[in-house]
Amino acid sequence: MKPYQKIPILECGEPLVPIPLEEFAVESPHPYEKLGAPYGDASPYHLRESVIAALITAQVELQRRHPGWRIQIFDAYRPVAVQQFMVDRTFAEVVQAQQLDPDYLSDAQRDTIWQKVYQIWAVPSPNPMTPPPHSTGAAIDLTLVDAIGQTIDMGSAIDELSPRSHPDYYANHSEKPYHEHRQLLRDVMYAAGFRRHPGEWWHFSLGDQMWAWLCNQDQPTVTVSARYGRVLSR
Repeated sequence: MKPYQKIPILECGEPLVPIPLEEFAVESPHPYEKLGAPYGDASPYHLRESVIAALITAQVELQRRHPGWRIQIFDAYRPVAVQQFMVDRTFAEVVQAQQLDPDYLSDAQRDTIWQKVYQIWAVPSPNPMTPPPHSTGAAIDLTLVDAIGQTIDMGSAIDELSPRSHPDYYANHSEKPYHEHRQLLRDVMYAAGFRRHPGEWWHFSLGDQMWAWLCNQDQPTVTVSARYGRVLSR
């Protein structure tokens, strides 16, 4: 169990609603749907109602700083089944990259690989008290595009399983603009109330357990609970 999963969830019942995609840039076709992830009838381009309102606020702040720039949505709502699919796929990719035989992995090798996988992927837990952040409809993966629609270079790809995914990886590389770009993304999202995953420059949330845990780290004298648990009706 990760520290943020100990945060209590006081589900507010706010609906999961479609993201107004015309307001943003969108990764299309959806990257996990391309891989065959089992969404069924559930569209990934959904979030809780207040999270969408905050995302629009973040984009307004972005455009105040950089007219014409937009937030580009990579991923949003993710059913637990999709979380399991992506975790299993990433495990297989690590095995292949290390040129190992998946049928003859030792327990130690499996443990090492799972530790690597879970550096960026939440456990696809079916327990309603420990939901994967994206399964709550309160977490989103995103980047930025400029006024002519070019994706801003952040120095690594979303979901990259490497140290470069850490938000501050380029903090001491002043010759590169990557840290500046990541900080811009962070600043506009924080201005709207979001918090960023400590290990992923692209992952932000508002209202889930991770968000509450990060808020509590920022303000130790205030106790914040999560208001969004796993979406059960989809």
